[in-house]
Amino acid sequence: MNITNLTTTFREIFDAQPEQAFFAPGRINLIGEHTDYNGGHVFPCAITYGTYAVAKKREDNLIRLYSANFPDKGIIELELTQLDYDKTHNWANYPKGMIRYIKEAGYDIPGGFECVIEGNIPNGAGLSSSASIELLTGVLLDGLFKLELPRLDMIKLGKKVENEFIGVNSGIMDQFAIGMGKKDAGILLDCQTLKYEYAPIQLDGYKILIMNTNKRRELADSKYNERRGECEQALAQLQQKLLIEALGQLTEAEFDENQSLIASETVRKRAKHAVYENMRTIKALEELKAGNLEAFGQLMNQSHISLRDDYEVTGVELDSLVEAAWKQPGVIGARMTGAGFGGCAIAIVENAEVDNFIAEVGAAYQDKIGYQADFYVASIGDGAKEIQLEVAI
Repeated sequence: MNITNLTTTFREIFDAQPEQAFFAPGRINLIGEHTDYNGGHVFPCAITYGTYAVAKKREDNLIRLYSANFPDKGIIELELTQLDYDKTHNWANYPKGMIRYIKEAGYDIPGGFECVIEGNIPNGAGLSSSASIELLTGVLLDGLFKLELPRLDMIKLGKKVENEFIGVNSGIMDQFAIGMGKKDAGILLDCQTLKYEYAPIQLDGYKILIMNTNKRRELADSKYNERRGECEQALAQLQQKLLIEALGQLTEAEFDENQSLIASETVRKRAKHAVYENMRTIKALEELKAGNLEAFGQLMNQSHISLRDDYEVTGVELDSLVEAAWKQPGVIGARMTGAGFGGCAIAIVENAEVDNFIAEVGAAYQDKIGYQADFYVASIGDGAKEIQLEVAI
């Protein structure tokens, strides 16, 4: 992404020079899917694809937002006093929600601003473009107005926007990974306590490949909330006997011993995934620390099988990509990433096999699904931050 080009766009749109520039990444989750809202562990990392913004303060209360990704929406204008959800404002509801909740948290935003944003995260791919915009808005407001907003508070406000302003009942993983990301490191996060640790990811001789199904995944309209409800049902039935606050507090043995408390076989399968996936995630960190990349890859594969068979959130597109990936030489492991129902999968692939992998998996997917998948080589990068403004001459 070229910040100079974004600066040029700002000058064309607003007839002024921007004052500051900001970036927030997307994220992938290496393992630990649908565990975050079940009080378990996740293991995400920030990626170098993300969302960029250039901005300038105004003297009045007007906020003017423009996305180079949605030029047909034009400039979206709102007042600092008008921060309710508005369906016609489309993508701008994400920054609007952040502005509202940061103000409600007691931070002084004395005036409006103008902003141009552009992202290179594929829209609807499940790499957290929405959380990227939320945290981008957080660092932008923090930078423009010197708010000194603690990063964890910013992350929690981003989750609040997703849950209460947008209406998606998601966990904290996306905002946490994007807010706290660190170059060449994954984050093992306990979603119940928010205790976390960084884990250096040494992929010497290997690359992380993102495989986009190009099936859009509309999270709010998907079965995401249904799955969450099923897990809450399972928890309530287990709590008849067990003193637990979340499924993530159970070991596999404890779950196996008590699963008969869950009346529905379907609900039992959902809970089994949440418990077993949480334990896989903890094991994954141990294997990475020990340098056992092969064992880490096996855990990724087991994760996908559980998401396919027990949680049932993969679908033919994701399964086609992952199952084709498993057959390729030089593949350590592959799994869907994100909420599922379309979106992306990831694979860890030997450097020398990357081109062959893309050709073979791409052909198998096209043959089965009838349209192309897209492939991206991902690097693990830093979290949301202010960046150097490159001024267009």
